Amino acid sequence: MISGIILASGLSRRMGEDKLLLPVAGVPVIERVIAAASKSDLEEVILVYGNDIVYNIGKKFRIKAVKNNTPQLGQSYSIRLGVKNSCRAAEGLMFLVGDQPYITENIINKLIKSFMSEKCSAAVPLYNGTKGNPVIFSSKLREKLMGLSGDSGGRVLLEEMEGSVITVSFDDPKPGLDIDTREEYEAIIRLEDRNG
Repeated sequence: MISGIILASGLSRRMGEDKLLLPVAGVPVIERVIAAASKSDLEEVILVYGNDIVYNIGKKFRIKAVKNNTPQLGQSYSIRLGVKNSCRAAEGLMFLVGDQPYITENIINKLIKSFMSEKCSAAVPLYNGTKGNPVIFSSKLREKLMGLSGDSGGRVLLEEMEGSVITVSFDDPKPGLDIDTREEYEAIIRLEDRNG
């Protein structure tokens, strides 16, 4: 069993507005992520949110939601909230980012299948050779995840465990795209316009 934790409580400092609510093909970015996670083989989906509008979107999917009242503490605090509220019986914890509009249930399921068959410490997707999200961590790393601080997130753990981390390759770079800046969002909109 794998628990999915959607990290959706960032401050969007570089965007100047809540990037999770920006539309891609007429649907808010966060809704696209929640929908993919909800349709996947994840046993449970936990939404760690800050904005109540994000919470209301999550409610449509009947997923567990946990409010992060202190997003200024960085991504690691959201990770800790997700871990704390996840099922203790889970064999792995998948962390999804809320600003990845092209993530699909098929990518999530392929990561889960690879993680479960390899019995590794973590599974990381490679989109056309570039590391991305979502990442699955073994539940044996719960305490280490609970010990993270600041904005480093799980990268620190991945570096520590390099030998026991598997990568799962995807040829298409598009699902790995995320939105951190206005320019990245505009590039995604141009991509949508081209694909019509």
